[in-house]
Amino acid sequence: MKLYSTLLLFFLLISGIRAQEIITLPYEIPAGLEWEGEEKAYFSTIWNNEVVTNVSIPTMQVFRPDPAIATGTSVVVAPGGGLYALSIESEGNMVAKWLNKKGITAFVLKYRLVPTGEDGVKDLNETSSKNLEEFKRLIGAVMPLSVADGLTAVKYVRSHADELGVKKDRIGFMGFSAGGAVTMGVAYNATDQTRPDFLVPVYAWTDAMPVQEVSENVPPMLVICASDDPLGLASGSVALYQSWYQAGKKASLHMYSKGGHGFGMKEQGLPSDTWIERFYDWALAEELVASVD
Repeated sequence: MKLYSTLLLFFLLISGIRAQEIITLPYEIPAGLEWEGEEKAYFSTIWNNEVVTNVSIPTMQVFRPDPAIATGTSVVVAPGGGLYALSIESEGNMVAKWLNKKGITAFVLKYRLVPTGEDGVKDLNETSSKNLEEFKRLIGAVMPLSVADGLTAVKYVRSHADELGVKKDRIGFMGFSAGGAVTMGVAYNATDQTRPDFLVPVYAWTDAMPVQEVSENVPPMLVICASDDPLGLASGSVALYQSWYQAGKKASLHMYSKGGHGFGMKEQGLPSDTWIERFYDWALAEELVASVD
């Protein structure tokens, strides 16, 4: 048995397989929302994507780069999914693994979501189409919790920077769709301890988190979207960029003519496929990350 265990450990090490490193974030139990059962992870045939739903306890999974190329820059990644689900692969894990190749530590955030049943994506579709007022009520109830989880994530990374091997002044926040709403909620509600050092809202859901007045100490921001976003999010992304630009803050905008919504790390044979490379170009130009090439 001892020999078997040793061989198994050796095999895991040479295969590069690492145990998942999960951080449970502190949170307050809210009034007015109750979750039944644990979070659910499954393949959604509706979205043709791996998703996580019914999140009631906020956590982060740590994705570390090879120590030989680690730059000290880190990014909290918030997947989207209408606050009912998280597109955990295309807008989470795959993003984190790409960032790792550039020496960037990634923290994939599972922020709290609307309580749902066996199929949260199905619940989202049914509630938003059949009971719009209830949909708005639930979104309004959970949005502050999701933003609180984003703020807590930044605070955790900054306060544990040394043990995590990252720099306290190089913590970014990148979010997709509803995760983009969380990103902007973090920006609008941040303190010195919880403020990211840069923001990357990707097709941010500005209906859930409307564009607000820009404070004096907001960080640099890169906005990414597609003009043909079927949810009409292009105008909100332009408004985000304009709010930063008109306030004299550092901002950049990549608006693709085609890409749709929810493209994440999916390959569609379109220029939007390379959006994350444009993020890296921007991060280099802004001296937010060191080159590993």
